[in-house]
Parts: sequence; C-alpha cells; structure tokens
Amino acid sequence: MPMHDWTCVDAGIYHAFHHEWISEIHRAMLRRLPSDYYSLPEQQAAGFGPDVLALQFGHADDVAPGNVATLARPKTKMFQETPTDFYLGKKKSVVIRHVSGDRIVAMIEIISPGNKNSVSGFRSFVNKARELLQHKVNLLIVDPFPVGKQAPFGLHAAIFEDLQDDPLRLPTDAPLSLISYECDDRVRAYLEPLAVGDALVDMPVYLFPGMYIEVPLEATYLAAWDTVPRRWQQVIAPHPEKLS
Repeated sequence: MPMHDWTCVDAGIYHAFHHEWISEIHRAMLRRLPSDYYSLPEQQAAGFGPDVLALQFGHADDVAPGNVATLARPKTKMFQETPTDFYLGKKKSVVIRHVSGDRIVAMIEIISPGNKNSVSGFRSFVNKARELLQHKVNLLIVDPFPVGKQAPFGLHAAIFEDLQDDPLRLPTDAPLSLISYECDDRVRAYLEPLAVGDALVDMPVYLFPGMYIEVPLEATYLAAWDTVPRRWQQVIAPHPEKLS
C-alpha cells in the first residue's frame, strides 16, 4: 500500500483516518508486545495528539527478551545520533506517567496538520518531542505531510536542530518521513524518507536500548484506508493503479 497525498482533503477527513490508523496500530501492538508491555491510545499529551499511542510496562525484570527483536540495527536509509553528553545539564521536569502508575517507555505519533500548520503548534510538538527524548521515552514518528515553512528540512532536522551541528535533512524528492528514536546514553535516530506513492515500510519502536519490535505500518495503514468512504478515497487516490 503506497502513501497517499493527504494534503488534498481537509483536516476532518484526515483526522478520521488518523484515528483509525492509531487504533489499528494499537491492536497490532497488543498482539506483538511481550506480556509485561501494553499499548494505550492517549487522548491528549501536551504538544502531541490527539490519539497518541503509548507503550507501557510494569516491571523491567519480567521482560522476556525473546519476544523482542534482536540487537541488530534497523536498516533504514538514514541514521544519526547525538553526542554522549546529550543528557547532561538538562532541566528537570515532570516525568510523563500513566494514571495507573505504569511507566511510559515509548510513544507512537502520527503527525496531523495541526502539528505543522502554525508556529505555536509546531514549536509545541518539537519541544515535547525533545522533552520525551530527554526523559528517555523512545519515539516513533510518522509524518505523512511534506516539508513546509515550519520545517523546511523535515521534522527530524527541527527536533535535532539544537542537538547536532548538522542534522540530517530530507531529500527534496522524499519530503515525508518515518523516524524512530532510540534512547540510551545518547539518542539514535533511524530515518526513512518517503514520497507520495512510495510503499510504507515497517519501522522499529524501541522498548529499551537495543531491543525493539517492528510496527506493521503498511498492514495497519491498509486496514485504516479501508474505512475511508469511497467518495473520499476517489479524491485522495483518483488513479489508484498509478500508486500501486
């Protein structure tokens, strides 16, 4: 299933799809996560959301590594990491926790127009992403919208702007992106640039350093796409054979 051009419909149509995609990913994660991990769609997290997917666990000692991927690095097209002193000298702030007290170890966010179409919304998102990384919350960000005046070089370049002298920039012919952040003594970014019409690839979401599971983005996207009314499918993909 290729990535569609979501700029050709209004935000309400995309939001309905966005909600379904998050729900499909949530169901897929429940089937794939080790027994002591679980996922919950979060209705709102400052700077993120709505419908952020949080991955949580109770006791790290109970995690069965055999249920998670190996230590091999994901094979994304682009990779970058921060210096080892990334976490030094950072201000203290409130650690994000679930109401049950279980710790959030990762978050999956699918970008919405509101994250990028205003200066305040964009800065709020970028600042929240940095805050989560500083608290060692692993992130997987799916950005199906092209670069714009808020992020001319891509979302990753904006997040890493103050962390790297030369953050990775998206190629001009691939303005969409999938980004997975692994938090250890430094932050590692695994970046997959995309263009409209490109096939989605599965991406890792890290549970702890070196250990991740694959998120089935293509399969869940297809399931969510099937819920889009045909009237709008024909607007978004008027010639589906050209995107196959």
